[in-house]
Amino acid sequence: MSKDINIRWGWLKFMYIFTIIVAGGCGLGIILIPNVMISVFRMPRQDPIVSGVMGSVFLAFGILSIFGLRSPLKFVPILLLQLCYKLIWVLGVILPLRFVGQLPIYGILFVIIFAIYIAGDLIAIPFDYIFAKR
Repeated sequence: MSKDINIRWGWLKFMYIFTIIVAGGCGLGIILIPNVMISVFRMPRQDPIVSGVMGSVFLAFGILSIFGLRSPLKFVPILLLQLCYKLIWVLGVILPLRFVGQLPIYGILFVIIFAIYIAGDLIAIPFDYIFAKR
């Protein structure tokens, strides 16, 4: 590995911990206590299959982030995947809804949480390391 590659170890670990707590916690909540989560986020009722998939994916991110604490660089693809799907969601779902004035109020909380993830992932992910020639 080249010496000029900057890895922000503290940010990496923070993003793994943040993912364990927020994504893992939300995923577990969506699976185990869906009615409470719907109430907390003030969302309309969802199809249990679709919300179960979402909860499972969030919980999987949380579980895999536990491994990221032990081997931060090995599990960077978890953060990269998170960054990609959240950016796609903001650009492909939220901006069009906002543009036509149909963004529901409960969506704003999701936007705030996802924006924190996007900013944190952009800071934490060592893109120089990922794209370095070896």
